[in-house]
Amino acid sequence: MAKIKMISAGEHYTAATIGKLDGLGEYLYSLPSGMEIPGKVFIGEALQCTGTEVSFQLMPPGGGIDFLHTHRQNEELYIVLKGNGEYQVDGEIFPVGEGGIVRVSAPGKRSWRNTGKEPVIMLVIQSKSGSLSQLEGADGVLVEEPPRWE
Repeated sequence: MAKIKMISAGEHYTAATIGKLDGLGEYLYSLPSGMEIPGKVFIGEALQCTGTEVSFQLMPPGGGIDFLHTHRQNEELYIVLKGNGEYQVDGEIFPVGEGGIVRVSAPGKRSWRNTGKEPVIMLVIQSKSGSLSQLEGADGVLVEEPPRWE
């Protein structure tokens, strides 16, 4: 089973790698219920995240999530990096493919499956619903010192 590898850490950052995306199949996530999801890795704990949870998931052709789920307080943003599939949210079914992005609020009943001939690779970001107060870079502050690339 693959493991997250730490790259570097400092007072204000943590850097890690999960390796190449085609190696996601080497990860296995175990739910508290004992159910296992192959090809899924959560990275929030390893990166010491305090406001988001992030995971990567690989789903082989014909594979899917066999259950619906919701969240207590987190919305999810699913970003399809590779492949094609279908999402089901609150009974609505719609196609997604590479470059597709799906946001699901905490109570939304969700699941998805791979309908293509190649693996689906997704990046999934969770954050507390209603916690974001600024959009489109409004939170960014320009530091008046150039980066040092030595």
